[in-house]
Amino acid sequence: MAEVSKEIKMKAVIFAGGVGTRMWPLSRENSPKQFEKITNNKSTLQLTVDRLRPEFNWQDIYISTGAKYRKIIEAQLPNIPSRNIIGEPEMRDVAGAVGYVSAIIAKTSPNEPFVILWSDHLMNKVEVFKEVLQVGGKFINNHQDKFLFIGQKPRFANQNLGWIELGPSLTKINSLQIYKFRSWKYRPNIQLARQFFKSNRYVWNPGYWIVTPQFVLEQYRRFMPEMYQKIIKLAKSYGSPVHEQELKKIYPTFEKISFDDAILEKLEPDKALVLSADFGWSDIGTWQALKEALQKSKKDNVVKGETYLYNCEDNLVYNDADKLIAGIDLTGMIVVNTKDVLLVCSQESMPNVKEVVNQLKKGKYKKLT
Repeated sequence: MAEVSKEIKMKAVIFAGGVGTRMWPLSRENSPKQFEKITNNKSTLQLTVDRLRPEFNWQDIYISTGAKYRKIIEAQLPNIPSRNIIGEPEMRDVAGAVGYVSAIIAKTSPNEPFVILWSDHLMNKVEVFKEVLQVGGKFINNHQDKFLFIGQKPRFANQNLGWIELGPSLTKINSLQIYKFRSWKYRPNIQLARQFFKSNRYVWNPGYWIVTPQFVLEQYRRFMPEMYQKIIKLAKSYGSPVHEQELKKIYPTFEKISFDDAILEKLEPDKALVLSADFGWSDIGTWQALKEALQKSKKDNVVKGETYLYNCEDNLVYNDADKLIAGIDLTGMIVVNTKDVLLVCSQESMPNVKEVVNQLKKGKYKKLT
């Protein structure tokens, strides 16, 4: 069994540009959910950075976001160097963002591993996650022609996530297993999710992976040649007085496409591996997901702020205003109160929140979205 040192040099890129419509009314276009203090009096962005420290130096942590969120990030993370906040002038989906930040890092550290993370997740086994990063970074440092996906051991048959099918075991490092990659499935129906969960051959896909910038750029050159040329042009001007002008001109011309569709779906399976572990990961893309992440048992209510619940179970009541919320005989409800909007719905109705926001954008309540 191979051992790895805890001291390993790598970088981390945290994506923090999404609007998070499904967590409206707390999450809005001008202040998305990843910047709100949802739990532990910290934003999920701050919690994501906390999980990297002190093993990662401040100068090795990058934030990829929309340019309009730069001031929010600088206020929440004053120790992150300003140059490490990579602001996109216009959202063009994840392929453009990954390519751009990979090219920036490649200017100084083309063969140093980096990990892609997301700013709106929770994790309750942080020490395990730290070991995952240490092991994964060391592995990629020695296998620079691979993508290493990080898989979360599933806790139930979740149909709202992506799943990765594991191939044969390749190696074991410390207590962690690395597998060959076989396939993935995004948001399977409940029957498939149950099959995946029972099989022990599938893991949840948090969207985390470790790779070198040079290897990523090589895939853009192969599979997205037009975007690759634009990325390289931007990288050449990065740090110069003309870069911002070029960025505003070139970046909006990127094809709007996901990283999965642009690169991962085209990548040869033998170029991908999976490091699987249970690090207590939860995606809190919806209020219902946040409730499930914070519940200790199915009957527990999850509450924040001034609340009083009588004969209630399995509810989330999030009160961000200075007025008491009292609930009686409630089961499976989502109640979110902000200073200007009160949302009340059943858990089953959560998929409709995004459509409600889209409808509100068309009328007099646009300012509340």
